[in-house]
Amino acid sequence: MNRSQFLQTAAASVLAMGLLSALPAAQAAGMEKCFGIAQAGQNDCASLGGLHACKGQSSATNSPADFRVVAAGTCAQLGGLSEVEAKAKLKL
Repeated sequence: MNRSQFLQTAAASVLAMGLLSALPAAQAAGMEKCFGIAQAGQNDCASLGGLHACKGQSSATNSPADFRVVAAGTCAQLGGLSEVEAKAKLKL
C-alpha cells in the first residue's frame, strides 16, 4: 500500500466513524431532541428548515431549527421546544 492509498483509507475510516457515532445519540433510549437550545456550531444534526445538513453547522445560537439531544423530560426545563413546537414556530 502506498502513502496515497493509506491516507485515503485513513480519511475514509475517520469519516465513517464520525457518521456512525452520530447515529446512536439521536436514537438512544431515554433521550429526546430539544430544539432551540443549541449554541452556534454545537447542534447535533441537520436543521428543520434545511439550512444545513450536518452536526456542528448551525450559525445561530438558540435557533428553533436546530436541536441538541438531551435526557428525556429535561427539554422544557432547559427552555427548549419539541419538534412539533419548533415546526410551528418556524411555520413549516
